[in-house]
Order: sequence, then structure tokens, then C-alpha cells
Amino acid sequence: MDPVTPDVTQLRALTHPVRMRILGLLRTLGPATASQVARRLGLNSGATSYHLRQLAEHGFVEEASDLGNNRDRWWRASAMTTSVRDDDVTTDDGRDATDAFHQLAVTQLASRMQGAAVRRGGESEEWRAVTSISDLQVPVTAEQAAQILTRFEDLMWEVLAEHPPTPGELADDQRRYAVVISSFPADDEPGWESR
Repeated sequence: MDPVTPDVTQLRALTHPVRMRILGLLRTLGPATASQVARRLGLNSGATSYHLRQLAEHGFVEEASDLGNNRDRWWRASAMTTSVRDDDVTTDDGRDATDAFHQLAVTQLASRMQGAAVRRGGESEEWRAVTSISDLQVPVTAEQAAQILTRFEDLMWEVLAEHPPTPGELADDQRRYAVVISSFPADDEPGWESR
């Protein structure tokens, strides 16, 4: 499945905490009914049905008609990844939609990372050894920053090609492994003599 690259309207539809969570669950666990999603999220099935229809209308999910019957309507993610690039946005409206999406994505990612940090103490040595948070700040130009980002993204796509995400059950020795690429201009600290 190729990544979905949303336009501004699609991005606005996705930028909702429940919808992003639903899409993440379908990408991770595989197809589900609105009732299954509702139970997982602690919502009513009417609310999840609405959000699933909105996601479908904008191309993020599709009906899994091969799994359904007259009573149950099943849904699956239409792509395993979403690709949002600022260089695709040329209007203020587009920048606002992209910024809102990034804010929500960072919030949800921070929550997942915090959960991983909390669980880390209970992990086996094998999984503790491959759990890492690293950061650094380097002085670069915007052009150099673009080159760094491209190298990280190329590596990410290589990893995805070697280990394609597949929704559903895992083997006994497998875990879902989150790889996060985060790059941004840091707040500049004034020099020691500047204060």
C-alpha cells in the first residue's frame, strides 16, 4: 500500500484525536467493526461509526466488504502510512491545517513515548536494550538540515521496505517497534555573555 498524501480537506478531516486513534488502531490491529473500535476506545458505536464514515469519505479507511455480512460492517485502513509535507502546502489555509495536524500528531506521539518510558522498567533486558531516546543539537543551515532529514527519511523507508507494517496478530517473539524521526529548529539560547 502506498502512503496516503492528504490534501487540505482530507487533512482537516483526519486532524481529530478520535479519528487519528481509530486510523492507528486499524493500521496496527487490522480490520474491525465500529462496535469493536467503540469498545477499545470507550465510546458508543454511533460515534465510532460516524468517525469511520468521515475517514472513509476522505480516503483513509475503506469498507472491508470481504469480512462483513448483513449485520456487521468491517473497516480497514486504506494505507499503512500518511505522508504530510510542508512543501506541499502553498496557502495559509493549508499551513494552518498542516500545523494543526502536526500539533495533534506530536501530542499523541508524546503520550505513546511517555507510556513506553513508564513500561520500560518492566521490560525484559532484551527489549530494554533496544529502547532509546537520543537527541542532539547541531548548528546547520536550512539546506544542511534538509540533507539530514532526507538521510533519516531514506533510512526509515529502507526499514519499512525490509519490515513492512502488517496489521493483525504478531508472532510470539515479536513486538511492534516504534521508530520516530523528529527534527526541528531548536530554540536558540543566547551566549553566556549575552545576558
